[in-house]
Amino acid sequence: MALAQLVRHTSQGVTLLEDQNHPYGVHLAFTERTGGCSKGWYESLNLGSRTGDDMAHVSENRLRVLKAMGAEQMCSRLLVPHQVHGTSVVCVRSWSEQESARIRRDIAQGCDAIICSVPDVAVMLAFADCVPLIFVARTAFAVAHSGWRGTRARIARVVLHKLCEQAHCGPQDVLVYVGPHIAAADYEVSSELIVDFVTEFGDQVKMGTRNLNMYAAIRATLLEDGVAPEHICNAGVSTYSHVDRFFSYRKEHGKCGRHAACAYLEQPK
Repeated sequence: MALAQLVRHTSQGVTLLEDQNHPYGVHLAFTERTGGCSKGWYESLNLGSRTGDDMAHVSENRLRVLKAMGAEQMCSRLLVPHQVHGTSVVCVRSWSEQESARIRRDIAQGCDAIICSVPDVAVMLAFADCVPLIFVARTAFAVAHSGWRGTRARIARVVLHKLCEQAHCGPQDVLVYVGPHIAAADYEVSSELIVDFVTEFGDQVKMGTRNLNMYAAIRATLLEDGVAPEHICNAGVSTYSHVDRFFSYRKEHGKCGRHAACAYLEQPK
């Protein structure tokens, strides 16, 4: 198995962090904030529909991302859930008119991860400091949203176990990509929250007195559950420190758009 890796490049005006090896036939990418049509606070590639941005701009931006990933034809098969900072997971195992309608109802009610084993169905989740996660297995992938609540509740573990069940594989066979998020140096939290995290994950999640390292907590969870360390790829860039490239809810005081994590499984050749 090739090691998980991310390369920054621009395709059709959209800048992506992408594994160009397409492991197991999965195309995956984390977007940046440039290359879109949104204006003002949302400039320019805002992919979030709950920010107050013009939905015509959001829809165009999503289409631009799919085009950049070679998936323009999947526009009508794009799944974007209502994220609720929990651990609910929706699994996509088949695709028909009836099943796709059910899936869209489920994700509209709220979930923070989608697992998909159906080719040519794209999944997109939106972020602006929380941790984007993309899991890749031989016959399925998952995209997950891990804010501090989800990280503390170990959504990475929930997704990993469900993905392994759906893909009929073990954790050692899974690649995990950790996208751009607010890094520990930029993320001071309450004393109560840092104590909660240290109690749950150990001192590795604390920087200084009250700064939280969500990546350390997620990595610890994955390693405990059997993911190989060389199969975990961290983008290693802080959204808070790079608002020229990413949206940051904390840095921009909530007045911002959302970048995204997106993936799809190509049809077997």
